[in-house]
Amino acid sequence: MRSFMGSRRQGEKAGFGVNTVFIATLLAFITTIAGVAKAEDKVRFGTNWLAEPEHGGYYQALADGTYKKYGLDVTILAGGPLANNRLLLPAGKLDFYMGANMIQAFDVVEQGIPTIVVAAMFQKEPQVLMSHPGQGLDTFADLKKSPLILVSKEGLAGFYQWMKADYGFREEQTRPYTFNPGPFLSNKQAVQEGYVSSEPLTIEKAGGFKPNVFLLADQGFSGYSTTLETRIEMIQKNPDLVKRFVEASIIGWYNYIYGDNKAANALIKKDNPEMTDELIAYSIAKMKEYGIVDSGDSLKLGIGSMTDARMKDFFDKMAKSKVVKADLPYQKAYTTQFVNKGVGLELRPKP
Repeated sequence: MRSFMGSRRQGEKAGFGVNTVFIATLLAFITTIAGVAKAEDKVRFGTNWLAEPEHGGYYQALADGTYKKYGLDVTILAGGPLANNRLLLPAGKLDFYMGANMIQAFDVVEQGIPTIVVAAMFQKEPQVLMSHPGQGLDTFADLKKSPLILVSKEGLAGFYQWMKADYGFREEQTRPYTFNPGPFLSNKQAVQEGYVSSEPLTIEKAGGFKPNVFLLADQGFSGYSTTLETRIEMIQKNPDLVKRFVEASIIGWYNYIYGDNKAANALIKKDNPEMTDELIAYSIAKMKEYGIVDSGDSLKLGIGSMTDARMKDFFDKMAKSKVVKADLPYQKAYTTQFVNKGVGLELRPKP
């Protein structure tokens, strides 16, 4: 009481009335409350591998303040060989997770895990097969003649089953790909898997030649990639947070692909010191060249877009290939609630 009365008397001496002091006190209180209300929501986002340009849009949104503009305090937790961020999402240790592709999302439905895809930042899966030029393996169909196709365990269980069903490849052609280019370089009849944004450069530098590169997406492998996942309960309890994170990430991807990405690349190199400027520049260039991030439906609907027709097409191919069960309710794997709204379209450079 003494404090209030003291303030009142000081106000009166200064020529202010009681009502003026009361209003000023009330305004100060409202300002304080508003400041609390605008506190940024903390978000923990996990990637599926070490920091690299393929994660660039998220680092961009962090580096240029886009997440903060959307009221988000985001921490990016990089994945890697010693991390399993996918398990941390349903356990509630992460709020969002960067998935690899829709095959994983279909598997989540099969296992009854309560997570869901809310955006797909890559319109095209960046998976490629590479061959030596001038060895009779210069078209995708020619690759069926190769006696040695180096494919990872995950690739064999996924895209290679589609290659068998749709193109007649044989499993006996395959050998395990151990992420070592040596076997491919030493055998000119060999074929090797990789990502369009990295492995071709590795081969060029190590072997002194440019390999033939076949993007599986351009051969009909129609799945989305670099998916953004969250828990179903997050959508139910805080859809506004999901909306803000999705939209801020979309804007981050526009700015990373088309704008000044120096600050984002600095964060990537900080989280992954083995990343080089050369590989970063190469990766960004290839993502643009092949339309990995921005092509097809995203040209009208915006980066991150997903359509029911495209999902059905990919699911049908995976069911035909026996990668997933034909009666799986695949629609539970994703929602278009937060995408296809044209967010960020104005950031794409005009032709």
